[in-house]
Amino acid sequence: MKIELFHTPGCERCATAKSELQMVAARFQGVEWFEINVLDALDRAVELGVLTLPAMAIDGELIFPALPTPSQLCQALRKRAGYD
Repeated sequence: MKIELFHTPGCERCATAKSELQMVAARFQGVEWFEINVLDALDRAVELGVLTLPAMAIDGELIFPALPTPSQLCQALRKRAGYD
């Protein structure tokens, strides 16, 4: 699974939640974590429909248009991995 966290530099909300979300993602095998600075990849963010930051895509699909909680991310990853 490929996780893309869309953020902007200096976003305090992004920085605070990033480590918790990364720890959740690390529990799943085969997860690739990418932090996408929208200032550098605006076309990618627009392509996925990112309207607010932070936002998160899983496998090229915007799953969380707003930052998820660790439990929301865990639930989404479990579902994609076929656990639920």
